Amino acid sequence: MSKGIFTAVSGAMAQATKLDTIANNLANVNTPGFKRDTQVFQEYLASYEKEPNAIEVPRVPASIESFYDMQGGDKSYVDAAGTFTDFTQGGLRPTGNPLDLAIEGEGFFEVLTPSGPRLSRSGSLTIDGEGTLVTKQGYPVLRDGGLGQDPQGRVIRVGGQGQVTVSQAGEVFEGGENIGRLSVLTVGNPDALSKTGNNMFAFKENMNPELAVAQDVKVHQGFLEASNVNIIQEMTDMIAATRVFESTQKAIQAYDSMSQKVVNDVPKLG
Repeated sequence: MSKGIFTAVSGAMAQATKLDTIANNLANVNTPGFKRDTQVFQEYLASYEKEPNAIEVPRVPASIESFYDMQGGDKSYVDAAGTFTDFTQGGLRPTGNPLDLAIEGEGFFEVLTPSGPRLSRSGSLTIDGEGTLVTKQGYPVLRDGGLGQDPQGRVIRVGGQGQVTVSQAGEVFEGGENIGRLSVLTVGNPDALSKTGNNMFAFKENMNPELAVAQDVKVHQGFLEASNVNIIQEMTDMIAATRVFESTQKAIQAYDSMSQKVVNDVPKLG
């Protein structure tokens, strides 16, 4: 019975984690460029931790468990394997703001933060007091110039001499003068990215993101990429996860009730 209650508890914890992920997706349904997350689970078998030649001596030789020895194969639990980010394209929403940019295709804007370069799909930009093209958080967006170059020298500054326009190739113009091309990068290994807040992605340690300059992408001025969260799908997943969570709670209560009977009622029969 103790094995069963731990299995049920692990299932309840897994569904609680899934509900947290779904809630975060729903909270960002209107966040430009947001990419939804899904929780990934796997079955953990205690027997996989043993050496193939390990031999266990049954504690109670004359028991049913020792007669039908499963070598730990019955001790299965739910293991949270991590979070998977869905990078599918979101819809493009017109805003009419010339400093709103949206990427069509696989690519990320390169942004300079105090912690170093980061990637983002959110193109809601503005110009700060120094004439630097920055994100809503005040982080400069970078221009193309080589992945190995100093990012501090790749910030985009305007002089206020004319209207800022951006071509579909990512070239930035001020009053007709080309002042640089936006750094739009592709990631060959999306598993190397991790969310850091503010709708940005950092690079995981000891993993190569396989960065490259994006080729087959278009930058749309006056548009923002909407979140790729599907409200109907998320609500459906939330209902299903809630029902599974309730089922695991009932299983836990049943195991707890059986344990109480074994402790309190069975000794009285003797």
